Amino acid sequence: QVQLIESGGGLVQAGGSLRLSCAVSGRTFSNYAMGWFRQAPGKEREFVAAITWHSGRQNYADSVKGRFTISGDNAKSTGYLQMNSLKPEDTAVYFCAVANVISFLRDAYDYWGQGAQVTVAS
Repeated sequence: QVQLIESGGGLVQAGGSLRLSCAVSGRTFSNYAMGWFRQAPGKEREFVAAITWHSGRQNYADSVKGRFTISGDNAKSTGYLQMNSLKPEDTAVYFCAVANVISFLRDAYDYWGQGAQVTVAS
């Protein structure tokens, strides 16, 4: 059974940084892509970033490009989303997910984490 456990959310002032972690079990870490999505109250879940482990290919939403970095640690089977220069509009619940191929589409992802709240105060 594939499980994704997220951690690292919290409250931060605008301009600050947070790092989200996503620990994966039940699946060979290097054989898939990981994506991060976020959902703000009253809005659709939107793509943030994704990475393919075996090639290192990364994709980012325009809204986070240059501020967020996606990465992973094979030995720990854990993915990360480093978020810098945070803005109030980044406030949302952040979800990690895994897929067979890298994609910005929610439907491409088979398994999801439970979500981590990120709140950016102005």
